[in-house]
Amino acid sequence: MLVDLKTILADTRKKHYAVGLFNCVTLEMTKGILAAAEELRSPVIIGPAESLLPGAGLAEYADMMLGMAKRARVPVALHFDHGFTPELVEEAIRLGFSSVMYDCSMLSFAENVHRTREMAVRAHAAGCSLEAEIGHVGSNGSAEGAIAQGVYTQPEQALRFAEESGCDALAVAIGTAHGVYTKKPVLNLSCLSRIAAACQTPLVLHGGSGLSDDAFRACVAGGISKINIFTHNNLTAARAAHDHFSDATGAFELMPLVTEAVKQATMHHMRVFGSDGRA
Repeated sequence: MLVDLKTILADTRKKHYAVGLFNCVTLEMTKGILAAAEELRSPVIIGPAESLLPGAGLAEYADMMLGMAKRARVPVALHFDHGFTPELVEEAIRLGFSSVMYDCSMLSFAENVHRTREMAVRAHAAGCSLEAEIGHVGSNGSAEGAIAQGVYTQPEQALRFAEESGCDALAVAIGTAHGVYTKKPVLNLSCLSRIAAACQTPLVLHGGSGLSDDAFRACVAGGISKINIFTHNNLTAARAAHDHFSDATGAFELMPLVTEAVKQATMHHMRVFGSDGRA
């Protein structure tokens, strides 16, 4: 069933679990993620990000994912991740996405609040939730390089931002980054604890792929309600296709193998996040 982000994250902090956003870009990935959610009775969040739109347009992703989300036997939020372009965020809202992220984290605090608040009004009028970001989780190149470019979230600003912006979920920067880690990232869990103590808005961890299971559990215990995964499942899908390819194997034969590989990887993360059995 399709639900919004606010609904799917409502009791995460109270019951000490997190819901995964598993970015997906193909039918096989989407099917694998939803199959994992249904088998484990876990709520789940799916959808593309603006950086992934070269693979397909928003309308094409909506055509594929919206019906699948509505037919699922568990709560599913369809989320447009890291929308930097306001016109694209507004398009996602019009297309029926139940959640959008409007990322103005590279702007000043005041401008981030202003733009987020304006978009939140539009989203809420359409029954759509809105995620924002304060601080900045870096991206591009190696994850280590992105961390160096990141701006950590300041706990004293988190509550003020959430109250003034009207966001339904808040992504925070505590030492993760988008991309592939070549060495173990160092998370600022004390900063996370201070943010969680100050702000009751559901907190989001970006750049999750590559963290250890213990690191994920520590983040959930520290107050994280939503964890974003793309790189891990993206590489899992590619490896499954590679490992099973032969001169006699076509795309059709590879589809169920890729779906199963993504399903197993997603189930592992759901168990670590503690979302299994929560639907």
